[in-house]
Amino acid sequence: MKPFMHEEVQHLAREFQENRKILLALGDENRQHMMLEIMRMGECRGVRVGAITERTHLSRPAVSHHLRVLREAGLIKMRREGTKNYYYFDADTEAMASLLRMLEHARKVMAALPDRTDED
Repeated sequence: MKPFMHEEVQHLAREFQENRKILLALGDENRQHMMLEIMRMGECRGVRVGAITERTHLSRPAVSHHLRVLREAGLIKMRREGTKNYYYFDADTEAMASLLRMLEHARKVMAALPDRTDED
């Protein structure tokens, strides 16, 4: 591998490491299901834990746990109205921007690598 490509791959590895939290959050089937259900509810102002619980096979504590993981990964945000918490997606999060940068960088690095299909 050329020195330039080696540096690019190492940079990509660092970006991947920086995005592990969001990748792990997205990798869980329960969180994927919750995110789909939140989207299907169509409530742009946010949804409450109880509403998510009703649409999943998860307990209320499990939904709260998964929401915390998604929040810590930067995939969703929460707003509070009195004692009520509403969870919603925010496309402007730094986590999403970082993930998109990493994926675009990965696409460019992979396109620049030599064809390896003939290797054993």
